[in-house]
Amino acid sequence: MARAAVPGGLRARRTWRPAVLVERHPETAAASTLVLRVADWPGHLAGQHVDVRLTAEDGYQAVRSYSLAAPADGDQVEVTVQRTDGGEVSPFLADDLADGDAVEVRGPLGGWFVWRPETPGPVLLVAAGSGVVPLMAMVRARAGASRAPFRLVHSVRTPDDRIYGAELRRRVAEDAGLDVTWIYTRKAPDEDRRGTGRLQPEDLAAHGWPPDFEPTCYVCGPTGFVEAAAAMLLAAGHDPDRVRTERFGG
Repeated sequence: MARAAVPGGLRARRTWRPAVLVERHPETAAASTLVLRVADWPGHLAGQHVDVRLTAEDGYQAVRSYSLAAPADGDQVEVTVQRTDGGEVSPFLADDLADGDAVEVRGPLGGWFVWRPETPGPVLLVAAGSGVVPLMAMVRARAGASRAPFRLVHSVRTPDDRIYGAELRRRVAEDAGLDVTWIYTRKAPDEDRRGTGRLQPEDLAAHGWPPDFEPTCYVCGPTGFVEAAAAMLLAAGHDPDRVRTERFGG
């Protein structure tokens, strides 16, 4: 399968650009969406990511990668940052970066883990925790631009950890062809019949697409989760060329 072309030339994507925080939206107790105004932003595709660079007064710099959470909107981009205890960058971005504060952004980056509205066929999105961020960009890009049926299976610890939970519930009601299932690993709502536990093959069989529908599958989350979920999809008979993965952590 040919890889999608990405916006901007290579030099443009490698250029550090000033970015200013213009809005902040809390998503969970540990995650916030940051809306950044980026000078001369070249645009991006759903599924891509950016590097964010912080520079201290003494000149020390720290760089971290964050998935883009929404389609391109002029010179504004969105990233959702989940605080990592003991982290060097995420606590500052999630809690302390204030409106008008500046950082630097480089991108967009990545050309394989992307979805375009003109892509035919059904889509299966599988995520754990903040791995839902680039998949949410795809869900948002689909609205009003594609009739491709989407199914999202999102593994979270508890109901309080459902990033974009309210928006996803609204989109299921309003966006025909979108289905969302949450898998709870530590605490489930009283009405949830599955109970708690890690993602299992039967979850993907019940809430995903059968292999003969030839869905494009996007899997994102911590390395262990991604490896396990991808293995389940392959064991179920999904085409390896249609299973795309993005992972973070050790």
